[in-house]
Parts: sequence; C-alpha cells; structure tokens
Amino acid sequence: MRLSNGTARRLFLHAHGLGETPSGPGKGADLLALIQELGFVQVDSVRTVERAHDMILFARRPAYRPAHLAPLLERDRSLFEHWTHDAAVIPTDFWPHWRLRFARDRHRLAERWRKWRGDGFHGKLEEVLAHVRDHGPVTSGEMGQDEGRSSGGWWDWHPSKTALEFLWRSGALSVTRREGFRKVYDLTERVVPEGIRAHRPSEADSIDWLCHAALDRLGFATSGEIAAFWDIVTPTEAKDWLAAQAKRSAVVPVTVTQADGGLRQCHARPETLDALSDVPDPPGRLRVLSPFDPALRDRKRAERLFGFHYRIEIFTPAPQRRYGYYVFPLLEGDRLAGRIDMARAGDALHVAALWPERGIRWGAGRQDRLEAELHRTARFAGLERVTWADDWRRDPL
Repeated sequence: MRLSNGTARRLFLHAHGLGETPSGPGKGADLLALIQELGFVQVDSVRTVERAHDMILFARRPAYRPAHLAPLLERDRSLFEHWTHDAAVIPTDFWPHWRLRFARDRHRLAERWRKWRGDGFHGKLEEVLAHVRDHGPVTSGEMGQDEGRSSGGWWDWHPSKTALEFLWRSGALSVTRREGFRKVYDLTERVVPEGIRAHRPSEADSIDWLCHAALDRLGFATSGEIAAFWDIVTPTEAKDWLAAQAKRSAVVPVTVTQADGGLRQCHARPETLDALSDVPDPPGRLRVLSPFDPALRDRKRAERLFGFHYRIEIFTPAPQRRYGYYVFPLLEGDRLAGRIDMARAGDALHVAALWPERGIRWGAGRQDRLEAELHRTARFAGLERVTWADDWRRDPL
C-alpha cells in the first residue's frame, strides 16, 4: 500500500495527539490518558516560556497547567520519571518493562561513566544507597559535602551525585519528586507501587511489548524508528521483531510519500491502514510546539514528512545561530507553517522574531490566529500581555 504525503501527515499527527481540536480538562485521569497515548513526555529544564513537558501537554490540552502534573507523579504514582531517549515522565503501568532498561544501563553506564567520571562514584554506590535507606529522600546537593566541587552548579557531578544518578538509571533509586526542578531520590520500593514491582516480564516479553507499543504510537515506522522510540531495544532486536510480525501478517509493508516526493519503505498494522478513513483532518488553528514535542523528537522523520528542518540552537554560539536560542515551531493543520522566537519578559510574552516557512503567505487571517494562540500561551504561562519587537516579521531563511 502507498500513503500520500498528506495521508501520512494526517496519520502521523493523529498518532502524536495533534490530530484533533485540543480540548479536555488536562488534569487527573484525562492527563494520564494523554500521556499513555503519547507513551512519554520529555522533561527539560529550560523555561523561556514554560518547560518543555508543560508546553507539550498544553499544545494538546489548553486547560492544562503546570501544577496538574505533580499529583500524578508524587501523590498517585501513576507516572514515574526515567529515561527514553532523554529524561521523561512515563506511565507507571509501563515500569515493569523498564527493568530491561535498568539492567542494560547498569552494564552500559558502569563502563561509560568510569571513563567519563573516573572510578570515584563506584566507591560511593553502597554508601549513597545506605544513606537513602536510613535517612530518606535526598537531593544531590545534600550528598558528598566533603567532596571536591568545581562550582556547586547544575552540571557539577561530584562522585556522590554521579552515584545517585547511576542508582536511579539502574533502578535501585527512583525520583520521588522535584524541588525547584532538582531531583529528589528515594528507594524504588518506596516510590513504585508494590503491585507494579511484582510484575517481572522476561526480556523477550519486554522487547515484544516495547516494539508493539512503539509502532502503536508511530502509526507507521521502520525497524530503526521502532528501536529509537523508547531507546531500549536494539536496532537488531527491532528488526528481528518486525520480521517476525511481518511473517505472520501482523504488520504489512507500506510505502510512505515524503515531502520531497521521495518514497520510504515502512511497516504498519493492517488495522491502522483499514481505519485511515476514520483519522480526522488536523484542526486549522495555529499551535505553538515545544522543540522537544514528540512529533519533532525524531528531527529527520519530521523533516522527511513535513519538509521542516529544525535544530535547537541552545548550545550554538549566538553569532552562529540561524534563528535563535530557543525557537518554537508553529503547527497549522497538517503542516509546520513557521517558527517563532519568544520568551518571558517581565509580565509579558515578548515576540522577538517570526519566520514563516517558504510558501506560507502570512496574511491577516493567519496573523489573527497566531495572536489568539499567543494570548492563550501567555495566560498559560501566567503572563499578562504579548509584546512584539519592532522587526519581528522576518523573511523565510
């Protein structure tokens, strides 16, 4: 079967929670269901407007507010924080399959971090674990007071902090809450509910579950894209899984038309393709997306589908930036229509620059839709107004 580029975009956006008019209470069971649908939401500390995870959820639930996430993590324990391709919040129901990640990280990071941080943190593992067991939750700042530190800042990984992170990544500790975005660690048995911990799937069961769950959330994919979704299974494991599924016709080949007219061979479930007529057209409203939005996480995939080249420039020296420090993509219907450089400035959301994509005419109607979205975003961020730089309107690059 061959998918047109328009159909592929529609399916892709629907699979990423962007195919319908954003609505819903954005808290409690509705918020949990959204995160289960997405699979995970990446967590990031940068807050030019609001943090990435909050922007991701707001794009799909305009009623969402940052305070709505903590109860699911800290009270209900229906979410946990760990790692996919980066730090993320993940439904706790998925936790048993992270045992595979814990085991693999325990082996992989032990060697990698020994080369990176030296051997010092290995000697701290038992001491740190005993301290948490005896004294309760801790932050990295409360540990290793007698250890040499270069700055005491965010990236100052003294041996005890490295030990905390290693114990978290390998499953002995869990993040019980955040304080000012600083992780607070506790024993996993005091964070993850016993009924969840009691489930011990085999490695094969977890690989099967992870691949199935990835394809469900991608709509169509190659084996490499399936492996990259959770970043737990290996490309070889995903390739073997896909071959086994294809042999029993549980997945079928599909040819996907790219934005440039090229063709890419993928696989999809037959039931996904049978239900294409039920996939809605994305709403025409403009939406601000986080640079870390699930729809943009795989930059190459998004570029192939939408013809939208995006790279975050936080770590690019200012004179070498093409756009800006932290520029937000703009989604309109089934296309990425532009990008906007905006940030908090006192009580205002200040727009420094807007670049429409090539071929997009930025007329009065589109500007009205943008202004409506920016006022929604300002209210979400607790800001009172939207301001504009004198030279905000830029030509496509």
